[in-house]
Amino acid sequence: MSRISTSFEKLKKEGRTALIPYVTAGDPAPGVTVELLHGMVEAGADVIELGVPFSDPMADGPVIQLACERALLHNTRLLDVLAMVAEFREKDADTPIVLMGYLNPIEILGYQTFAEEAKKAGVDGVLTVDLPPEESGEFNQIMRAHDIDTIYLLAPTTEDERIKYICEHGSGYLYYVSVKGVTGSASLDVQAVADKLDLIREYTTVPLGVGFGIKDAESAKAVSAVADGVIVGSVLVNKIAELVKDQQQIAPQVSAIIKDMRVAMDS
Repeated sequence: MSRISTSFEKLKKEGRTALIPYVTAGDPAPGVTVELLHGMVEAGADVIELGVPFSDPMADGPVIQLACERALLHNTRLLDVLAMVAEFREKDADTPIVLMGYLNPIEILGYQTFAEEAKKAGVDGVLTVDLPPEESGEFNQIMRAHDIDTIYLLAPTTEDERIKYICEHGSGYLYYVSVKGVTGSASLDVQAVADKLDLIREYTTVPLGVGFGIKDAESAKAVSAVADGVIVGSVLVNKIAELVKDQQQIAPQVSAIIKDMRVAMDS
């Protein structure tokens, strides 16, 4: 059983919902990331989505686009991100790490090489935003051969037939995009999210994580009542942006946001 499945199974037995924070690797500098990851786990993160910097992050709003730009100022490459995961694994053998990003850096490295290096580093899953499951046959096959979960996106506009197809090809968890738009946009309608998750669960038993639109402890708690995982990104990345000139404060202040969400979700 993968680290992701183990984590969700444990939480299910405890009657708790996974808290899944997202940060961009190398933002605002490579030396910040590993300490930040450990701090988030200590604050209550169950799974971590680690963004791979990319020059054209089309699914992301300005907050995460700017995070990618800050990371790319230091030439943070995919292999650098894998090195960060490997360093994180020196002290944490249990917390699942999912790489979230775009296909181009993986294609440049090559699917097989990427899978080998990701497995060696301790990566548990990959969410490749611009690789739809319909076009991911070879990618899925290679990732599965290396015990790496492939995580796919579902949207409010996804129709039943495609929901079924995505559910058949995704593993680890499925990422439900709760609003129409890019990251950091629009407020979410929790009842509409609940209704869509009920529909998706007709096709799968894979855990369902919900992201986009979760901005504070209150919204995290509301979504935790209907989802298997609460995914939070832009509010954390915004905090990092505020602290670019005071980087020692990044890990404690981001962790404080996560702790508030964890407490609210568990209350």
